[in-house]
Amino acid sequence: MRLNAPSRISWIISLILGLASILSYFVAIPFVSVNLYWFMGAGWLLLILATFLRGM
Repeated sequence: MRLNAPSRISWIISLILGLASILSYFVAIPFVSVNLYWFMGAGWLLLILATFLRGM
């Protein structure tokens, strides 16, 4: 199995999702605070998919 570097846009989107979920743990963000684990999971999933799939 060959791993690829994620594209810049995938990396930035997953970073934004992760940072939003961490920030919402400390500060109340209306939609994110309720779903902070889903936001973190989506960020990790996007990073994993971008690493395994070519061109993402």
